[in-house]
Amino acid sequence: MKMASWSPSAAVAAAARSQDAWDCLLPGPPSRSNGGSADCSPSGLVAYGAGSCVVVADPRSMQLVCVLAMPPSAAASAHASLAPFVTAVRWTPQPLLRDLSSYDDPSTSHLRLAVGDRQGRIAIWDLRSRQIILWLDLDAASSSATSTRLGIQDLCWIRSDSWLLAAIHGPSLLALWDAASGRCLWKYDASPEYLSCIRRDPFDSRHFCTLSLRGFLLSVIALGGGDGGDVSLQELRIAGMTGSSFDLQKLEKESSSGPASSSPPALALFPLFFARLCFSPIWRHILLITFPKELIVFDLQYGTTLSSSPLPRGCSKFMNLMPDPDLDLLYCVHLDGKLSIWKRKEGEQLHVLCGVEELMPSIGTAIPTPAVLAVHSCQSESSVQNIGLLCTDPSYAQALLSEECVPPKSSNKEMDIPSKTCLVSISDDGKIWNWLLTSDKVKEPAHVNGSFPPSTKPRFMEPELPMKISLMGQLHLLSSTLTTLAVPSPSLTATLARGGNNPAPAVPLIALGTQSGTIDVVDVSACAVTVSFSVHSNAIRGLRWLGNSRLVSFSYSQVNEKGGGYTNRLVVTCLRSGLNRPFRLLQKPERAPIRALRASSSGRYLLILFRDAPVEVWAMTKNPIMLRSLALPFTVLEWTLPSAPRPIQNGSSKEISTSKELTSNANASTNTLSTDAKTTSSETPGDDVSESFAFALVNGALGVFEVHGRRIRDFRPKWPSTSFASSDGLITAMAYRLPHVVMGDRVGNIRWWDVTTGLSSSFNTHREGIRRIKFSPVVPGDNSRGRIAVLFYDNTFSIFDLDSSDPLANALLQPQSPGTLVLELDWLTMRSDRNEPLVLCIAGADSSLRLIEVNIHNAKSTSGTKSRVLKERFRPIPLCLPILFPTAHALALRTILQLGVKPSWFNLNRTTTDILHFHIPETDTASPRDLRSFMIESVLPSVGDTVVPELLLKVLEPYRQEGCILDDERVRLYASLANKGSAARFAFAAAIFGEVSEAMFWLQLPHALCHMLERSANKSQQGVPKPSISESESALLNRIASREKSAGMVTSEAVKYGQLNMMAFKQEDLWGNANERISWHAKLDGEEAIQKRVHELISVGNLEAAVSLLLSTPPEGSQFYPNALRAVALSSAVSRSLHELAVKVVAANMVRTDKSLSGTHLLCAVGRYQESCSQLQDAGCWTDAATLAATHLRGADYSRVLQRWADYVLRSEHNIWRALILYVAAGALAEALTALRNARQPDTAAMFMLACHEIYTQISSESQTSVEAFASADENRSFRLPSRNLEDEDLKAVSEFYGEYQRRLVHLCMDATPSFD
Repeated sequence: MKMASWSPSAAVAAAARSQDAWDCLLPGPPSRSNGGSADCSPSGLVAYGAGSCVVVADPRSMQLVCVLAMPPSAAASAHASLAPFVTAVRWTPQPLLRDLSSYDDPSTSHLRLAVGDRQGRIAIWDLRSRQIILWLDLDAASSSATSTRLGIQDLCWIRSDSWLLAAIHGPSLLALWDAASGRCLWKYDASPEYLSCIRRDPFDSRHFCTLSLRGFLLSVIALGGGDGGDVSLQELRIAGMTGSSFDLQKLEKESSSGPASSSPPALALFPLFFARLCFSPIWRHILLITFPKELIVFDLQYGTTLSSSPLPRGCSKFMNLMPDPDLDLLYCVHLDGKLSIWKRKEGEQLHVLCGVEELMPSIGTAIPTPAVLAVHSCQSESSVQNIGLLCTDPSYAQALLSEECVPPKSSNKEMDIPSKTCLVSISDDGKIWNWLLTSDKVKEPAHVNGSFPPSTKPRFMEPELPMKISLMGQLHLLSSTLTTLAVPSPSLTATLARGGNNPAPAVPLIALGTQSGTIDVVDVSACAVTVSFSVHSNAIRGLRWLGNSRLVSFSYSQVNEKGGGYTNRLVVTCLRSGLNRPFRLLQKPERAPIRALRASSSGRYLLILFRDAPVEVWAMTKNPIMLRSLALPFTVLEWTLPSAPRPIQNGSSKEISTSKELTSNANASTNTLSTDAKTTSSETPGDDVSESFAFALVNGALGVFEVHGRRIRDFRPKWPSTSFASSDGLITAMAYRLPHVVMGDRVGNIRWWDVTTGLSSSFNTHREGIRRIKFSPVVPGDNSRGRIAVLFYDNTFSIFDLDSSDPLANALLQPQSPGTLVLELDWLTMRSDRNEPLVLCIAGADSSLRLIEVNIHNAKSTSGTKSRVLKERFRPIPLCLPILFPTAHALALRTILQLGVKPSWFNLNRTTTDILHFHIPETDTASPRDLRSFMIESVLPSVGDTVVPELLLKVLEPYRQEGCILDDERVRLYASLANKGSAARFAFAAAIFGEVSEAMFWLQLPHALCHMLERSANKSQQGVPKPSISESESALLNRIASREKSAGMVTSEAVKYGQLNMMAFKQEDLWGNANERISWHAKLDGEEAIQKRVHELISVGNLEAAVSLLLSTPPEGSQFYPNALRAVALSSAVSRSLHELAVKVVAANMVRTDKSLSGTHLLCAVGRYQESCSQLQDAGCWTDAATLAATHLRGADYSRVLQRWADYVLRSEHNIWRALILYVAAGALAEALTALRNARQPDTAAMFMLACHEIYTQISSESQTSVEAFASADENRSFRLPSRNLEDEDLKAVSEFYGEYQRRLVHLCMDATPSFD
């Protein structure tokens, strides 16, 4: 974080954030007040709320990316009781923008993060710039005196005409915001409900659901970006939460005593009562819901509960739930930190517990055990791993392209591929845990003639599931509330811990004492906690460094026995060995507690200050020795700091001309001091080194004592000419650096005194009492030695320059973080050059550690003449996050991965090169001068500009040199599928950047093209007139027709794998899914449920069951006559024209009276399936229409249904990847290219053409003879697509558009600066 400069004219320039400046903020640990706010981005970044900050971390490398601090509210004074705790965090699902005309617009960034807090504000952050680009606040327009702050409970991004943000304000208000303009579009008050969470439908991005603690469910579809008239609502009630309802009533009675005027959200009223929902990623319209004591499956289409499972015996209450995106599993998180794994029963929507895992290991954790606050699944990482498994598995990758397509023999519908699920848990001790759940391959036991041995049974029939959980990594941040801070001070007399008198080097470490009694040591160069020591059993009251490798700390506890008193505990901690060595051990409690510790800069001596007791002086040897007790009424004591070098008095021009001389002089002085120290150590014992401390007494008297070995004597300074006896107040703070002593009193006066000349001065700060004064570090070349940081009793601070003529006028009054309360501060002592900024370490009242950069500008010199010393953050391993690259560079990497780069390109500067070469099939090393040799040679037609890949490799060369493109594991994964075809590379590139839906599209594309070719083969074999075809085309059609059944079965099995089910298009897949759903609703009754069950049965062609269900309607029911009419029509023999005409008239009348479903049933009775599908689509029943078409329609009729469905999915549901699959399955490749062109994705359109050409060529080549294959070799450089409605001009236009995109991308890449963090 960057401070304003000393020059007032440079304040505006210094306010802008610099990427190369010191920027360090370590937040305190999260708590229940943050409401478990956490989210995982589509690209794999984890963000969670910790106090008033948002922590962004990379779960793969377990490194901190950045920390975003929420600024205080403008109405904070009016609502001082509401701390700005972050209560909701949600990443935008927007993918990496391919429209280069607006790629730098922050409002369309793929790194936007919505953050809500307890003050009712919503901030939309841009992660790349670390800036808030938009504020959303309901109370901004209302008067602060009358409005109530409605804290944010949950957030959810919605896609309608534009990106919208749904938010729960307070206990019961639901609002819909325009994320571009910041305008509130729609509100809904659900009082007296307590709304708990919002989730978006993965099948329809316009649709979301909101759940309340009492079981109220609100289903909302945002039809447009307008007012409330464009929102469709459905209010439902969840049944089956008996146990949780009783607990909620008790909690409501207990909380009814609170103030009625406040409107806190549900997380503040009931912090341990959780109601959560999620959509099933595999089954549409299915909601999975948990209350504290129930797990419920709810069907939105039927509006009813399908199953309700009670909390298992011995398990803690439910806290959250997560569905597995690839397997039909459910992960539930419990309050005690355990994870339960549930599997759905075959043929039912009922989940059975099959395993429980620990998310907080019992070994190595503190007591009491930290609480798990949030758990999230990292879908991006799981998708990348599973895509690699799918592409490399022979049963999937070669199913369509092999010579013989043999369906799997196992009756298990799940694929025989191990699945990997990545989970991230966050605990209240500041730790982030990365877990990996793996499921072994499900193998069928050996059996003969279909019978199993008595001792075995199929694995899929067992309720247990072979799951294994492994801890992959841990990130340790600040563990508890901060109480104190300590920074080591450099000293030529400080010695190394291993002995001797050699000077100890300065270390970039900060020690933090916490409320829990632990000491966290922070490495400021890495901005991370390097080590943590559990030293005390209660809060650490004081902490000081002894040199650079030892720490001394103290705590005390009051004795409640008859004698009373205090038990003081002093401990020396060695950072090298990790040993805690207590000293000054007493048998009985003492009368006074320890007030403070003061350690000399060398670490040899320690002053122990007591409350109303003498001060003790200790020699901190291996076994500490008390030297003396000083029975004087001290108020403050401070050891002297190392003396500062003399400032340079010449102007800026001379400074520039003599910069080399200054460097040589500084080195010479350092060598001289080192030589003197060695001489002293050789001639005299180490104890002869003396150090002094200054003090002030209660009566205002001042003094300086010198400690020489074991003797303490008066320093005898030169006293000031004017008396320093304070008549206004006691001296409360002091800083001492030879030859200056600076003091502050409790009324805000600052006085300083030169102990060698006796000169003195003073001024009043017009602030409250002064608690701490710290001298800034000085290096050769500094123009001032009197800069001090002053901490006041109101927890604010200022910076003064005592060498200036008017220190108060030139003061820097805390401009960096308004509203931040400071507990402790000190200067970082790593500054070695005068051009480096000063860095101030601050321990905040919000338990955060901040490093504040203070830039010093000399008024006599221009800023352009000063060199800049950069401080880069140290990272133990590179941060391989391409999503954080500048947008142009990220698109360049995406293009390179799609076109295909050799895995050896990633091997530069890697320590595991030998291991990589062992796993990577391609090990040829390309010449570093010719980057084109790194690209994989391809026989596919050229598209775009052929020179662009080499230019993009040059652009990415800095990232390759840093090793921050892909880590070793993902390089191995890419190497395993780089030669598996272009579709596999496209899927990998999409998954790396978090675009899982696009990755699923590329995986389904071969199956969709095969389906289209099978349809054309069936059509060609019918007796309809057809144009003459060549012998090779006839052989191709015959081969496709001969393997139709087997290939279809393989595709059906493959589509059962996870999210591929979302893009189902084949008849057997749609028909199988519909049959699966029928069994879930067999026990539902009621008139409305019966109507929907009849509709499902007719859709799959089961007319007998439909007639039986219709005839079961009681005569007194209101639906008796319509049901009877439909039963007669369905059960009667099919008559001719008169019967058909009568049924059509009745159906038309039913449609006119809003009986569309009944009308479709009559049309089915007379075989009018095409018209029935059209009516269902007009009524919005798109899945039912596709199911009916899959059951009864073939050829072009089925394709028309799919193509119209694709139009709806594209224009209404805004799911372009699902629409593209439907277009391909329907044979409408031209429409697919048009959709990509309208979406401004020229790169995807070009890759789509390449993938279709490659797949079609591979299938065609299998049916050609060797002569035909040789004859068509020359045609491989031109596109061969299975669609006849694509003209050469269309393909040429796609290639030209892609070439323009590439050239524009190269220009943007050249203009962008590489960013490695």
